[in-house]
Amino acid sequence: MRKPRRPKLKQAARAGVLVEKLLKGFGLDERLHQYRALIIWEEVVGPQIAARTRPIRIREGVLEINVDQPTWMQQLQFMKPKILTQLNAELGKATIKDLYLKRGKVNVREEKQVEPPPAWRMVQLDESEKQQIGGLLTAIEDPGLRDEMEKVLQKQMRLLKAGE
Repeated sequence: MRKPRRPKLKQAARAGVLVEKLLKGFGLDERLHQYRALIIWEEVVGPQIAARTRPIRIREGVLEINVDQPTWMQQLQFMKPKILTQLNAELGKATIKDLYLKRGKVNVREEKQVEPPPAWRMVQLDESEKQQIGGLLTAIEDPGLRDEMEKVLQKQMRLLKAGE
């Protein structure tokens, strides 16, 4: 006996849609939505607060946050309603009910290395080079245009001098 033929699939389903349906089937979609708060915490509170805090977990709609110093904990206590509003607005719906602030270890993230300025910015022009540029600009009568051209020519001279 032959198996019944399955109709051809018209279009492949996206993996994200399938995972979403699977999580919804297990009743985990709401928790997954809540856990997005851990990912967007730094974006919502900004770099200064994020450097002093770390979201740890979510229990029954309460986001638990480690804070490195008691003074920051007190300040965040005053800011709690504003942070909650911004967090839930970013999540799209009010899934986080409260913030639980506790003193705890906050792993300091490595700061991005600041690149040194390009070499040409360190180059200084001597008086003869400045006079040479000034001589090129004597024919320009408009003072605004002359100033802008002087800046361009000085930058070009510094670039040439630095060998870039």
